[in-house]
Amino acid sequence: MDVQMALFHCADGFLKQLMVTKLSQCQYALPLLVPDPFTQQIEFPLWTFRQINKSWKMRNNNNEIISQTQPIYKAETPMVFFFRFGSVSSSKSQLMNSLINEKHNTFFHRNCPGSSRTRVLMDGVVEIAWFCPSGKNTDKFTDCVAFCNLHGDAGDHEKQLQILTEMASVNVVLLPQIDSNDRSAAKIQNLFKNKKALICLFTEDESTVMKMKKRKFKIGLKDRNQSDVSEELRRTINDCLSESSSTFRLEDVSKHSDIRVDEEDDDDCRTGREAAQQMMSLLAKKDLTEIKESFLPHQGKLWHQWCQKNKQLHRPQGEKIEMEGSKNEEEMDKIREQQHESDMSEFMTLFNKEMNSNNVHERMFFLRWLRILLDEHTSADLSALHHKYDKTWSAVLKLKDDSNILKEHKAKQTELERISEELQAATFGLEHIMREIGQIYESCSSVKKNKKDLEFHFSSLPSLAAGMMISGFPLELMDGDAAHVPVIWISAVLDELIQKLGDQRVFVLSVLGIQSSGKSTMLNAMFGLQFAVSAGRCTRGAFMQLVRVSDEMKTEMKTDYILVVDTEGLRALELAGRSTRDHDNELATFVVGIGNLTLINIFGENPSEMQDILQIVVQAFMRMKKVRLNPSCVFVHQNVSDITAGEKNMEGRRRLQKTLDEMTKLAAKDEVCDAECFGDVISFDVQNDVKYFAQLWEGSPPMAPPNPNYCENIQELKKSITFLASELQGMKLKDLKVRIKDLWEALLNERFIFSFRNSLEISAYRKLETEYSKWSWSLRRAMMEIENKLHNKIENEAIHEVKETDLYRKLRETYEEVNKSMSELFEKDTDKDILIQWKTSFEIKIKELQENIVRETKRKLNEILQQRDLKKKIDDQRKHHENALYKKSKELALKLKDNVNDEETLKKEFDLFWEQSVKKIIRDTPTIKDIDIMKDVRKILSDIYRSVSVDHRKESKHEDGPVKYVFKNEFFRDLVLSICERANKMITDQHKLFREANDPVIYVEKKREQYYSIFQKYCLGATSATIFGEIICQKLKDPIEQSAYKKTARDLADKIRSNCPSLNGNRSKLEKHILITLAEKKDFDKYMEYIHYPRDHFKSFIRDEVSRYMTDKLSVSVLPKMTENIKLLQQKIMEAAHESTEHVQVNSGDVGMWLKSFTQQLSDELIFSEKDLDGVKHDDVDDFSLLEDVIKKNLNDIVSYISSRFNRETFDEKLDFKFRPDQILIDHFCQRCWVQCPFCGAICTNTVENHDEDHSVPLHRSGASPLTTMG
Repeated sequence: MDVQMALFHCADGFLKQLMVTKLSQCQYALPLLVPDPFTQQIEFPLWTFRQINKSWKMRNNNNEIISQTQPIYKAETPMVFFFRFGSVSSSKSQLMNSLINEKHNTFFHRNCPGSSRTRVLMDGVVEIAWFCPSGKNTDKFTDCVAFCNLHGDAGDHEKQLQILTEMASVNVVLLPQIDSNDRSAAKIQNLFKNKKALICLFTEDESTVMKMKKRKFKIGLKDRNQSDVSEELRRTINDCLSESSSTFRLEDVSKHSDIRVDEEDDDDCRTGREAAQQMMSLLAKKDLTEIKESFLPHQGKLWHQWCQKNKQLHRPQGEKIEMEGSKNEEEMDKIREQQHESDMSEFMTLFNKEMNSNNVHERMFFLRWLRILLDEHTSADLSALHHKYDKTWSAVLKLKDDSNILKEHKAKQTELERISEELQAATFGLEHIMREIGQIYESCSSVKKNKKDLEFHFSSLPSLAAGMMISGFPLELMDGDAAHVPVIWISAVLDELIQKLGDQRVFVLSVLGIQSSGKSTMLNAMFGLQFAVSAGRCTRGAFMQLVRVSDEMKTEMKTDYILVVDTEGLRALELAGRSTRDHDNELATFVVGIGNLTLINIFGENPSEMQDILQIVVQAFMRMKKVRLNPSCVFVHQNVSDITAGEKNMEGRRRLQKTLDEMTKLAAKDEVCDAECFGDVISFDVQNDVKYFAQLWEGSPPMAPPNPNYCENIQELKKSITFLASELQGMKLKDLKVRIKDLWEALLNERFIFSFRNSLEISAYRKLETEYSKWSWSLRRAMMEIENKLHNKIENEAIHEVKETDLYRKLRETYEEVNKSMSELFEKDTDKDILIQWKTSFEIKIKELQENIVRETKRKLNEILQQRDLKKKIDDQRKHHENALYKKSKELALKLKDNVNDEETLKKEFDLFWEQSVKKIIRDTPTIKDIDIMKDVRKILSDIYRSVSVDHRKESKHEDGPVKYVFKNEFFRDLVLSICERANKMITDQHKLFREANDPVIYVEKKREQYYSIFQKYCLGATSATIFGEIICQKLKDPIEQSAYKKTARDLADKIRSNCPSLNGNRSKLEKHILITLAEKKDFDKYMEYIHYPRDHFKSFIRDEVSRYMTDKLSVSVLPKMTENIKLLQQKIMEAAHESTEHVQVNSGDVGMWLKSFTQQLSDELIFSEKDLDGVKHDDVDDFSLLEDVIKKNLNDIVSYISSRFNRETFDEKLDFKFRPDQILIDHFCQRCWVQCPFCGAICTNTVENHDEDHSVPLHRSGASPLTTMG
């Protein structure tokens, strides 16, 4: 007990309250007056009693049983106070236990296991316990009686003695043999004189009960039978109580001075209470059945009407479905408007004000106080209504068997329904307030504006609910009164949870069972939750509560939180008006669908009780299997006697298996399924997945303590759940939000299997397509790098043939990584059971993609090989001119070296030389003539149509009938001429570009400054190594620029693919962004382009997105990437130069060896080879260190030059369109099927071009076919 008190002293108010509440549930005595161990000031922990309710039954004068349920701090009961003076041989606490419950140690005593002779913290503590009668003749006391027990010598604790002797109806004192000189004699004398009943128990006296004077008794304890003493004492106490009218109320203890009351001492508790009391004062004058209608208008008739209309919208009937649907939507909008216009009550205004308090502790106290006061306010009326309901229900059952009084039966049935409605209206708790907040949010969200009387923006409301969930309060998932899930509200709260906690992984544990079968009690005992459990507060709808998984358990369970979902009982009596089989099916399907594991709670082993819910449960699991959700289940049989009997257990399991198989066959008919046994529906082990629970109470309530075996059963079940959680994968909060929404939508449609399977499969398929997009991009990105390197090698004449086998080999590593990622998705993803159906097809798609990429790359590289060979003559001619210019300019420089000193003369000499050289090039090179396309076309057409007879053609049927069209040869000639005129400009422009690119004069003119620079250096006497290094750098300039631009384009495509929202997913996501853009821009021509030429529109959209990204991110992303790539190339070139120098020095090589090594190392990166320097005489270069330094210096200048010229415009100028980022992304997204539906124009969703499967679209476009829109 010292350990318990140490914890009590160290705990905060909330933990103390929890400890005392749990002690009460376990039928243990509770601390009433507690001395401070340091100051000895006495504390009365009234706050800790606030959540305790006691129920009892007693008989009135007419011998009728009266039931009462009261908050214990309000209950007015007789009180018997036990204390002792001096040291006594008998145990006072043990004697009290024999009076209350001889089979349970309500008060801890010296003979209890774990007890010790010394007490540190218990001395002076007063404990209290209550005896609650059951209304039977065997009750020890006929009324509820409080028993107080002062630990230690009462003579040492005068304050406690004074308070309790004054408040007690009967005082019981244990005394040793005392004399008149004893310090306690005077106190005993005073008690004897007092009018209060006094019973003296003498531990050293052997006498039986003796009446000393009126209401004063003496009983000896020495050497007497404990049972006899208990009976005498009980009888005496009863006699005293029958003559006493005084009562004890727990709250009255706080009226005594010199004691500290915890509620008054804590500022946050006091402030929270005052706020809650202010709210409760508004309810005081209202009839309980009118409270919700008055103070919570948003969740009343309007909300119920909206729910009804929503169901009608999803379940249309009749012929004019579209008109009815439109009408329902309008009415739903009007209802939302009416909800929004409803005034927010002062009650809700005060609640919102308190919930927005910055003081977290004050807010927590406020919520606890509000719940306590609401329960206190409603408990009496609810208890009376339940009693009335039970009485009427019994009358209905009696009349049901008598066919002669049908009219009376109907009247009673009507009365029963009326009482049921009153019960529904009178039930008022914190959950209804939160439901009101949910409806305020949904109405504001629907009309997209704030309420005029809401002091803050409605968007902050979900944050309040999320905060409450994190603090341990349950949140209503399904409205129990409207039988509807407020999806908008729940989604918003889950979004806020994600904001506050992150997208945590949750394991969803749900429970199903008949009403009052102990579901909530089981969950509360297992996880320490706060689901309502009393008879007056049966769960309605479904509630969810978060349970945080400890850090040490997270690794084992592979989840961050357990989300526990408690539900209303199936076949609930008070829901008889609407609790049809369909409603039960709906509820069961919903909670089974969102749960990873469902506990099926069955009260007892009665087959008829089981039959009531098993078909519902089996049907729910069958539906889950059809939509490829695979939750697990555990059956819990509660209240089973003799659960240790192995043979009986085996028989029970066999009977359950048989019942499940029978139910499966019945459910299979409803669900049109061929399942023969429960094992066909769900993986189920009858040995491990069936748990038998002992009775909750050890004895008969209300005085029975919890059964230790029940607690052991709870722990075993908890271990099983922990193990299953580690085996079963939970889900992310974001996925849970989607699942709740999809499940409810599907249930509303009454086409659960079709609707939810579609929803699930679409969601899973989109996930797969997104992953496929990543895989395909990985393959394309890898192949782009391979293609670039091979392109460089081809241009450098390092390879002369491209083989498919080489391309497959180079792509193998990436392909294997993609396959590994794909296998992990199909084997480990949470939706693996749905995804598995597409495994083979996507493996084939990836294989086909690899083959297509390889084929396409081989084709491109072969074209480059052919172009290289075709251009060889032009390139050789270029090199010949370059080498000739180099040789002659060198000769001139050497001749002028010692004769000319000034720059002007040098320039004149070089210009003269250059003009002569260019003239010679023009003379030696055949000119590329201008072309006249139209002249050739006219000549060809004249030759063709001079001799051709008139051509007759038939067109397809006109709608007015077959019509013959006759075309003359002049028509065909004019048509061809018109087409050629349109093509002429494009062909002429291309020819102009070709001539500019291949005209040797234009080419060498671009090199003029470079040659002059070399000429100058020769004139100034520069070394061969210096000049050779400069020539190498000049030759490297264009390749560096081209390589840097290409690499930057590929990197940018990759970056845009990752960071641009419209381009970072699959094709479906891209199309969604295209549609959003169309809607925002409202450009009709763009709509037409999208409908009739979708491929062109996709390309145009991608180009716009890439252009916007590059413009917006030029300084933060594009320029840094370009600079990084140029620096990387510079580093590789310098590494190649250094390694070549080392290679030559080690092998005593010459400049030829150096150049060969240098170009080979760069052949992957740059289009640069030894042939580029064929005409440059470099045999005399022998200072390789100097050569390396020269390259380094000139390379810095080149890098600076390229970097300084780089901007948004040069990117397009320097790059061929096929290497640009937009074209790379167009190739990625647009190599797919573009076949359109002939009726609506929707595009086939298949991502493979020329696929073998049928074309398909998820949704056809409404309206007319593309033929009609094309006019």
